[in-house]
Amino acid sequence: MKTQVGIVGAGPAGLLLAHLLKAEGIDTVVVERQTQARVLERIRAGVLERTTTDLLRRLDIVTRLDAEGMQHGGFALADGDRLIRIDVAGLTGKHVTVYGQTEVTRDLIEAAAARDVPILWESPVLAIEGIDGDRPVIVHGDHQRLECDFVAGCDGFHGAARAALPDGVRKIFERAYPFGWLGMLADVPPCDHELIYASHDRGFALASMRSPTRSRYYVQVGLDESVEDWSDDRFWDELCLRIGDDAGKRVVRGPALEKSIAPLRSFVSEPMQHGRLFLAGDAAHIVPPTGAKGLNLASSDVAYLSDALIGWYKSGDQAALAGYGAKALARVWKAERFSWYLTKLMHRFPEDGAFERRMQVAELDYIATSDAMRTAIAENYVGLPL
Repeated sequence: MKTQVGIVGAGPAGLLLAHLLKAEGIDTVVVERQTQARVLERIRAGVLERTTTDLLRRLDIVTRLDAEGMQHGGFALADGDRLIRIDVAGLTGKHVTVYGQTEVTRDLIEAAAARDVPILWESPVLAIEGIDGDRPVIVHGDHQRLECDFVAGCDGFHGAARAALPDGVRKIFERAYPFGWLGMLADVPPCDHELIYASHDRGFALASMRSPTRSRYYVQVGLDESVEDWSDDRFWDELCLRIGDDAGKRVVRGPALEKSIAPLRSFVSEPMQHGRLFLAGDAAHIVPPTGAKGLNLASSDVAYLSDALIGWYKSGDQAALAGYGAKALARVWKAERFSWYLTKLMHRFPEDGAFERRMQVAELDYIATSDAMRTAIAENYVGLPL
């Protein structure tokens, strides 16, 4: 097979890129190792920046987003029974949209079928060859070969694309955190109309939602803990304790639809391009979910990369392609900083003592009394400009 841009990975990053290029008449083929059903089973976060919703609107893939997405003008940082509201809309003039990443993926897959965007399911990538030449090749499935002008690696942290970078080129920056998030999905109404990020002596908690009737809650747990350690009752008791009495009293309990533990890490691989291979999304970087940046960073990568590829095909512009990695990384590192900052502020670290806890309390006090600090947090939360 031959195409112009070969895309590895049918997650949101790869699908968004395929649609953006298709809209400009550029041929793509998306290669995905999983089944379509498995891709749609993935439970991920769902706070969308304007960066992401604007791309979906540009593609006119917003019917369900407009009908079911919930616009949020703020969120709260909880410290015991104190709630510090960050008025995102009032401070920035913008809002975020709560709409599950699974739903974004579903919308993109359905649109791909309607718009003749080819996706090769159940076809794992075995190798990416010739990235230093003019016609790289994606070897996939039963040793089938997809020849293309460029390869976009959108296949996540464990994918083949980043591994195709030469060892002497790739540099890794990483911080693994000494805890995870135990998440529960339940068909119960959320306890608040906005997200609550809670800092408690027993650990972090997050009150979130997927819809007006479906809630997503998290509590910080140790890496040595398992889902089996946590009955539904134990989870609900701990959540209500950590988010404070007022919010805790509004929690509606119900059976778990899904329960899982996710480790947290900050990760960046540089460079994000080499030869004819370009990385985007989790293939190049991971953020802890505290700042709600994972999918949104993937969207900004794709915005930069699609513009660069369109410029190359339409006018032979090589400068934008050559500068893609540096441009994307400038935004990536700012999002990494914000996610790291909120993670450090709101979680209990095993190595920390009384001094570090006092620093957290002092920082929260400063946020509560400073318009400048709340504005800085709001600007980062809603998404820095492209």
